[in-house]
Amino acid sequence: MPAPFHLAIAVHDLAAARRFYVDLLGCGVGREDARWIDFDLFGHQLTVHLLPTGGDGGANPVDGDAVPIPHFGVVLPWAEWQALAERLRGAVEFVIEPRIRFAGQVGEQATMFLRDPSGNALEFKSFADPARLFAR
Repeated sequence: MPAPFHLAIAVHDLAAARRFYVDLLGCGVGREDARWIDFDLFGHQLTVHLLPTGGDGGANPVDGDAVPIPHFGVVLPWAEWQALAERLRGAVEFVIEPRIRFAGQVGEQATMFLRDPSGNALEFKSFADPARLFAR
C-alpha cells in the first residue's frame, strides 16, 4: 500500500466539519482538540484546523469543467467511487456533478467535486484501469 498522505486545511466550524466528514463521507475520527480534528479520509490523515476564514483561489478549465483551485481529494476504487456518488446525490450541492472526464482517452476517469461546510473543495475520482493514474 502506498504511504498515506497528511493534509491540514482550515475550517470555520468544527461541528459542521465533523458532521460533513463523519456523517456524510463516512470518515473515522482520530485525535482531536478544541481547535482541530484528525479524520481518517479513506486511509489518509486529514486534519481540520479551526480558523475564521478559508480561501478560494478561483478555477482552471479541465475537460469543459471549471475545476476549483485549490482542491484535494482521493482516488477510490471504481465501485467505492460509484457508491459514494450515489450516497452524495441529493445530500450535497456538487461543484461538478459526478461524471466521466476524458472519455475514450488514456486519462479517462470518473470525477466529482463538492465543498465542505467551510468551502474547501474536494475531488473524488476513480479510474476503470487504476494503472492509468499517471498515464500520459
